[in-house]
Amino acid sequence: MAATDQRFREFKMPDVGEGLTEAEILKWYVAPGDRVADGQVVCEVETAKAAVELPIPFDGVVHELRFGEGTTVDVGTAIISVDTQPGAGDAPAPSAAPAEPAGAAEPAEPAENGGRQANLVGYGVAPSSTKRRPRKPRPGAPAAPARGVPAQPLPAAAAPAPAAPAAPAPAPPRPELNGHGKAARPLAKPPVRKLAKDLGIDLATVTPTGPDGTITREDVHAAAAPAPAAVAEPVAQPAVAEAEAAPAPAVGRERRVPVKGVRKATAQAMVSSAFTAPHVTEFITVDVTRTMKLVADLKQDPDMAGLRVNPLLLVAKAFLVAIRRNPEINAVWDDGAQEIVYKDYVNLGIAAATPRGLIVPNIKDAGSLTLPELASALGELVSTAREGKTSPAAMSGGTVTITNVGVFGVDTGTPILNPGESAILAFGAVKLQPWVHKGKVKPRQVTTLALSFDHRLVDGELGSKVLADIAAVLEQPKRLITWA
Repeated sequence: MAATDQRFREFKMPDVGEGLTEAEILKWYVAPGDRVADGQVVCEVETAKAAVELPIPFDGVVHELRFGEGTTVDVGTAIISVDTQPGAGDAPAPSAAPAEPAGAAEPAEPAENGGRQANLVGYGVAPSSTKRRPRKPRPGAPAAPARGVPAQPLPAAAAPAPAAPAAPAPAPPRPELNGHGKAARPLAKPPVRKLAKDLGIDLATVTPTGPDGTITREDVHAAAAPAPAAVAEPVAQPAVAEAEAAPAPAVGRERRVPVKGVRKATAQAMVSSAFTAPHVTEFITVDVTRTMKLVADLKQDPDMAGLRVNPLLLVAKAFLVAIRRNPEINAVWDDGAQEIVYKDYVNLGIAAATPRGLIVPNIKDAGSLTLPELASALGELVSTAREGKTSPAAMSGGTVTITNVGVFGVDTGTPILNPGESAILAFGAVKLQPWVHKGKVKPRQVTTLALSFDHRLVDGELGSKVLADIAAVLEQPKRLITWA
């Protein structure tokens, strides 16, 4: 028996971020029967922060994939079983134990290292010793029908006559009892139980269709769907009644998408930030004609060859210069310790719209980078985000953020702070507008900036100085040299 326990090993969903509790399986790269090696990527999962590829920490042949693509799995749940001794032959089942169908019982935990499972650091939680015992029928009780098999409909002859009063709704089936005379707990995996709780469904009322009577996500959704109207014998009605009948709701004109992953994390963070930090937003409109000319010149500069040069690059550099001149804005409010934490480094976040939703990766120590280094970091950040490969570490530890709403043709907005940050700058669209320049009205390239800040630690004076410095640099880019 020990040899069998050691043969099959489980790989559990790890916590790939910072205290994350669940992840969705986006794609499997292996199938049952495939050989895998230590360190080989077996699947891609989506957490509340990013899409991450998971490597398996041991060799063997895939025995079973526990969950399909699109399934949300709790951290610490086994997602794949691997045969670490392929070709050794199946161990005979103990004669004393009754045979059960596949998937009826949970696989035994490996008994390595004195009974402990060898895990990579951060991969999963300690294995549980709880085992599910097979249910035994009560003495003298009739055999229960197989779970997951729907009840057969009554024959037509047994149906009540049309003229008879409508029969009352059938009572729900009595719950199956365990050996102690108490209702047995319905079989369902943790994500399914969470789904039922969110939808307000009692699992005891759900008809299971999974292996060995396990309730699946589809079963819960089916139980949550509105019951179809009873079919009655047609009765002649006046034409007026048909005209006055309420129209049936349109089918296929609405879509419901579960709130999960990046969208769920973004919503929680924005609600927490909006109702925790008192926001103040200030605006300034600035002539950026000289900045746009500098962008065009930098694109031809040999030192910037192959790098991504755009107005956002100079806006980021102007923001970093303003922070250097006003370092008190680069701070965070520690509510638990009742302290203001001032930071001597700047991790510059860039809000990026991706197919998975809005994410905010940040450039570490952006204030110490030269302009070519900052351009390289920006280009890598954007391309990685678009590919959906941003790591959780790249989205942690930000201090200030820039959101470029101008790429959508928007003048500006009132951005919400990222939790744990003190300021966020919105960069609006650059447009050709009439502007008073040297005493005359001329067409100039103009943009509007908006700076939101946490008023608990940033006073109006400090916020105004930072925004004015950003505008001054963009109006006269030579200040990148004189103020550096």
